[in-house]
Amino acid sequence: MSLALEKARRVRLLVLDVDGVLSDGRLYYGNTGEELKAFYTPDGLGIKLLQAAGIEVAIITGRSSSIVERRAGELGIERIVQGRDDKLDALMEILAGTQLSLEQVAYMGDDLPDLGAIQAVGLGMTVASGDDFVASQADWRSQRAGGLGAVREACEFILDAQNLLEDARRPFLHDSGS
Repeated sequence: MSLALEKARRVRLLVLDVDGVLSDGRLYYGNTGEELKAFYTPDGLGIKLLQAAGIEVAIITGRSSSIVERRAGELGIERIVQGRDDKLDALMEILAGTQLSLEQVAYMGDDLPDLGAIQAVGLGMTVASGDDFVASQADWRSQRAGGLGAVREACEFILDAQNLLEDARRPFLHDSGS
């Protein structure tokens, strides 16, 4: 068994960066100054599967955006910290409101501001499109790019490690009665 798989068995909270993880990292600005982000719906379903299995999800992002608040609300993510460059400090603030230890946390980021949190948690994760140095410090790297299924892949990795993936998928299967 891989070390990452072993670490994933203990995860009770997945913390996600936004730009480059939940989105592809590109920023779109409209003519009137509005900011746009694209989110990949299969990532959202992965988050919901994780939550249904009793694993919490939180967001920490360096930028502040009502778009992120809206997406978090749609996904039932209550723990969200925006406008923070020191992701590790923000993570410690989130943990202060829980009974969880760092060993029970997975953090998924893509670049240098995420590095402290990636190194501090039980399972440090990054995306295929993330910085190579950050990936060298992470326990696990997705096959998919940020904003294009990396979060779904991470959610399924954690569920599979905890033998919960089959149960998470079961409600979507058509029972043919055979």
